[in-house]
Amino acid sequence: MSSTPPSLLLRNVRPLGASPVDVRVHDGHIAEIGAALAAPAGATVEEGEGALLLPGLVEGHTHLDKTMWGMDWYRNEVGTNLTDKIENERAFRHASRHDAAAQSLVLAKAFLALGTTRLRTHVDVDTQAGLRHLEGTLRTRETLREVQQIQVVAFPQSGLLGRAGTAELLDQSLAMGADVLGGLDPCAIDGDPVKSLDVLFDIAHKHQRPLDIHLHEPGAMGAFSLDLILQRTEALGMQGQVAISHGFCLGDVSERERDALLARMAKLGVVLVTSAPGSRSVPPLMACRAAGVTVLGGNDGIRDTWSPYGNPDMLERAMLIGLRYNLRRDDELAVALDTVTHAGARGCGFAAYGLDVGCRADLVLVDAQTTAQAVVSRPVRRLVVSGGRVVARHGTLVPGAVPA
Repeated sequence: MSSTPPSLLLRNVRPLGASPVDVRVHDGHIAEIGAALAAPAGATVEEGEGALLLPGLVEGHTHLDKTMWGMDWYRNEVGTNLTDKIENERAFRHASRHDAAAQSLVLAKAFLALGTTRLRTHVDVDTQAGLRHLEGTLRTRETLREVQQIQVVAFPQSGLLGRAGTAELLDQSLAMGADVLGGLDPCAIDGDPVKSLDVLFDIAHKHQRPLDIHLHEPGAMGAFSLDLILQRTEALGMQGQVAISHGFCLGDVSERERDALLARMAKLGVVLVTSAPGSRSVPPLMACRAAGVTVLGGNDGIRDTWSPYGNPDMLERAMLIGLRYNLRRDDELAVALDTVTHAGARGCGFAAYGLDVGCRADLVLVDAQTTAQAVVSRPVRRLVVSGGRVVARHGTLVPGAVPA
């Protein structure tokens, strides 16, 4: 695959449902937008035929390393507790020698075929597997670097304090090139939230990396942990560098307590990542946005030992977010789409994102009249462009356009 993407001209496309225009792409970026643009010599011309143009979709929270996408069906008989799922998964992956490199690549490509050009994935780091899962996922990141931007989170799925040596592995993970440091339930899993968060923030601060903390803890417990996280974010000057994944407690506590926490999150630039599951309380999407908190969407796990659900289609995830939050009007469905486009990019810190001149040319064409219809009907991706390259047509990767 050539390191330099070809010149490209998309004719007759409607950016986010606006009036038809042409879009000229050069050197992997949007170079010009306008009517009846002239095709540069040697440029590839793609006829949009009035299709809806979306920016590349963004997956804000998944677990590429642990998926069994494309493998034989996994019979799920795991217990209901969080610790049951953690221990079962660790034992299964160890016994089966689950290949994080191969499986992360399979799922990342499935995302790409459906228009996801940027994603953040959490990768298990623990004292049993060591850095094996991380090494495999870093290989996937390198393999796809020209066609998909992947952020890798070093994630202590089994906890930080309970297994001696985990902190050292996380430190090594960031030194190896992990983009983000993950954390997990400092009260419910680690049992010592002050020490847990002190260790976690110290590692992040040492490497100058952002944090993305899974916070499943409910009610008062979760609010207590969130308060400690916000205290450290402010004290260490990590404004704009912290994400809270799930944040179920924000759907449990009183409106007054919730609003106070949201105001602090907004002030500190702490973002919220939701998969909007149907089985838990969820942070109130519109209240979060009204407070100034960026809310982005993600699948969480896809076809793994935790759950048989999930699909690498971020329009489907936007639809599920819309359903969970009872978003029905077209302007509300635009919010659902925002969680997997602009808010997703902003929350993860992906630069040069969007449909403006100068942005990286990550473009998705679908047959839909409006963005609301695109969310609800999840049409086939008729064309996917990533970094100026045509990588997929009609939901299938173009042969030779994506590294094997």
